Amino acid sequence: MVLYCAKNLSIGAGKWRKFEFMKIFSIVCFLSFFLTSCTASFTQPSSPEEGLKSIQIKHVSGHIQRLSSDDFQGRLPGSDGELMTMKYLETQFRGVGLVPGNSDGSYFQQVPLVGITAEHETQLRFSNERQSLKLQYGKDFVGWSRRLVEKSVLRESEVVFVGYGVQAPEFKWDDFKGEDLRGKTLIMLVNDPPVTHPSEPAKLDSNIFGGEAMTYYGRWTYKYEMAAQKGAAGCFIIHEAEPAGYPWEVVRGSWSGEQFDLIVPDQDRSHCAVEGWVTRAAAERLLGLTGRSLKDLKAAAIRPDFRPVNLDVKAFASVQNSFRTINSNNVIAKLEGSDPSVKDEYVMYVAHWDHLGEDSSLEGDTIYNGAIDNATGIAGLLEIAAAFAQLEVPPRRSLLFLAVTAEEQGLLGSRYYAENPIYPLEKTLAALNMDAMNIWGPTHDITVVGMGNSTLEDVLEKVAMDAGRVVRPDPEPEKGYFYRSDHFSFAKVGVPSLYCEPGVNYINRPKRWGLERREEYIKDYYHKPSDEFDPNWNLTGLVEDLRLLFKVGYRVANQKHYPEWKVGTEFKSRRESMLKMMPEN
Repeated sequence: MVLYCAKNLSIGAGKWRKFEFMKIFSIVCFLSFFLTSCTASFTQPSSPEEGLKSIQIKHVSGHIQRLSSDDFQGRLPGSDGELMTMKYLETQFRGVGLVPGNSDGSYFQQVPLVGITAEHETQLRFSNERQSLKLQYGKDFVGWSRRLVEKSVLRESEVVFVGYGVQAPEFKWDDFKGEDLRGKTLIMLVNDPPVTHPSEPAKLDSNIFGGEAMTYYGRWTYKYEMAAQKGAAGCFIIHEAEPAGYPWEVVRGSWSGEQFDLIVPDQDRSHCAVEGWVTRAAAERLLGLTGRSLKDLKAAAIRPDFRPVNLDVKAFASVQNSFRTINSNNVIAKLEGSDPSVKDEYVMYVAHWDHLGEDSSLEGDTIYNGAIDNATGIAGLLEIAAAFAQLEVPPRRSLLFLAVTAEEQGLLGSRYYAENPIYPLEKTLAALNMDAMNIWGPTHDITVVGMGNSTLEDVLEKVAMDAGRVVRPDPEPEKGYFYRSDHFSFAKVGVPSLYCEPGVNYINRPKRWGLERREEYIKDYYHKPSDEFDPNWNLTGLVEDLRLLFKVGYRVANQKHYPEWKVGTEFKSRRESMLKMMPEN
């Protein structure tokens, strides 16, 4: 190339002086060297196979067994168990060569929390002029206050049944009908209104509240938020195991201990004075005071013309609080991308490290070890991180590995990161979430919770097809799992998110075997001390699922286009607005 240019320059220029020729010769040499150097700096990322083969059962099993051991005391935020978990995660990330993900040079993002404990003397009573009903804590109800006050009370608060507590303009649905509910105690039903199809009464109308699938309107978080927004003094949700998807024991275990919330300037005074759950049986006894039936009220509540029903009883409640402030931690590690033009863009893997700690009031085993929920997800996070670290040349974009706190308290750690991101959300291409993974063996399929939301599912379908597997929708959409794990915190702010659960079609197993294992897990292990590591688990399916998720992240980190929310998804407009704010390259 240099000789060719020199020859043509000398022919075209006629008589050139020697030093002028040497100047041009030097420039050409420099350009040739520069172009060669640039080409070398854009080395193609290594094949994913280098990382895939490093994901092994023995590694996953070791992480699960260690994190869910009694030594970690149930991994409650703010406990010694958190300190041990932080040390373990830092050691693992550092050991595979990932750099600290926080700009302060550490692996930790402090999450300011307040821990609130309602004493078991919490009282709840309903009465009218004729009779009174006192409910038993734990057996009939659980209640708490998220206000940072030592004592929170309801005194002669009028009780109003507000159906499902939903205000959804897009469905022309309003359970409140403009009623003044300030200072009152609201009783609500769990989940969405199950509106049937006009021409098929046995089938739910897919055009309203997602049909079989739960919307965010069905989540307990939404219902408490609405009660507070209406100025209510109290709010109790009637628990029914069938629509909720979990038994009363889960409610009692999850809400009877220390509860956490993010620290906010108003000391959480925007919340109702008292919140809680009551059993269906307790709700029926309450309605018995008024001569009404739960069956009749539920029938009325599925009609769009439903109006709040004053129950002609008053609520009396007292919650004695003790509270403490703590700095819990998200843990974040980074693998920098190899392409200078896009290494400031990120693909994020997420899993929550926390569980429920200990409950000394229990007989026998008092530790909620959280082996499945979510030592399996954290083990997956660590294995995928280690697999990417095996690549000689990383993907073009950077990879983030985020282990969040306080998921069990309402997705608080992921919410805090989403509200206080270390890396720009507009440059975060995807959040790939892992929570309660497969411990029962290999499957033909893998489940996408909230299928139909984003193009990340299209990537997953391609890598699953390459592995001889298929992607299927959630077999229990009515239970609202899409709103119950950390990907939702990122979806709410617009980041395309993917949450997979184990498949249900297990290899060499009967047709319903997988669904039976899911049901058994919810009934016997979910949020119970029995969720412990079992050396007899078959982790083959978990490893296969991790390899699929590794490939999804690998492809997204290397592909040209950003993943997108699909048309009709409630998060699409938020993402588009976010991307419009990005400066032009």
